[in-house]
Amino acid sequence: MKIQALNIQVGDRIVAYCNNKKQICTVKRIIDPEQANITLSVFTAEHYRISVLRVVRFQRDALVDLAN
Repeated sequence: MKIQALNIQVGDRIVAYCNNKKQICTVKRIIDPEQANITLSVFTAEHYRISVLRVVRFQRDALVDLAN
């Protein structure tokens, strides 16, 4: 399912490119949602202990895949 980047919420699991590969990420925090781009702080694994925190950016009108 796709949603607009503007509608992403904390805790959503999305598909994004991190470290040059497409993977499922869990949104930890939304940084500066009022900017031209949506900046998200995300975990790259399901288990936070083995996960790495990354930052991803989307244009406000971009469509983002939600992971099931």
